[in-house]
Amino acid sequence: MLVPKEKQMFSKNKFWAGIFLSAITTIVAAQTDPIITQSTSTSTSTTNANSETTVKSPPPTAVAPSISSMNSDLCAVGVSGAAQTQILGIAIGTTFVDKNCERLKLSKSLYDMGMKVAAVATLCGDERVFEAMMNAGTPCPVEGKIGAEAKTIWEERRSPRKPETKPVAAADTTKDKWTCESYAGDDPLVRQRLGCR
Repeated sequence: MLVPKEKQMFSKNKFWAGIFLSAITTIVAAQTDPIITQSTSTSTSTTNANSETTVKSPPPTAVAPSISSMNSDLCAVGVSGAAQTQILGIAIGTTFVDKNCERLKLSKSLYDMGMKVAAVATLCGDERVFEAMMNAGTPCPVEGKIGAEAKTIWEERRSPRKPETKPVAAADTTKDKWTCESYAGDDPLVRQRLGCR
């Protein structure tokens, strides 16, 4: 069936008119009716809790003091320690003097001042050095004597002595032990101190 042209035209216009009206209605409705959203919320919360916390931690720790000798010219060794119980902690520290280190430093100082015999005599305070010097045939200095004279004195001191039968007189404290005549060494500083020329 053929639809007349006028009827076809009318249905097209009707179609477009419907689209136009629905678009205008949507625009007008969007402009005139705002969207309002309201929300109300009420909440009540009651919490009852019982809790128990047990903290297991170690007691404070006793720390041993740090004792160090930062100067290489010191002959001291630091020693420290600490102990801790559940109630009491104790920490202590101290220093000990190294006698062998002192002997070496004293000997070096004497040698640097030109007192070579005194430096060797200082080292001879150590039994190991004394024995090494005797075994090498260069005994340690004694009473200002060196070489063969010192060896004789050391051998006399090492040999067992017989007890003396006569009483020994008390030492004379008024007379100085060292004089220019009694000092046989050639150390210029010692001679100068004794007033020798």
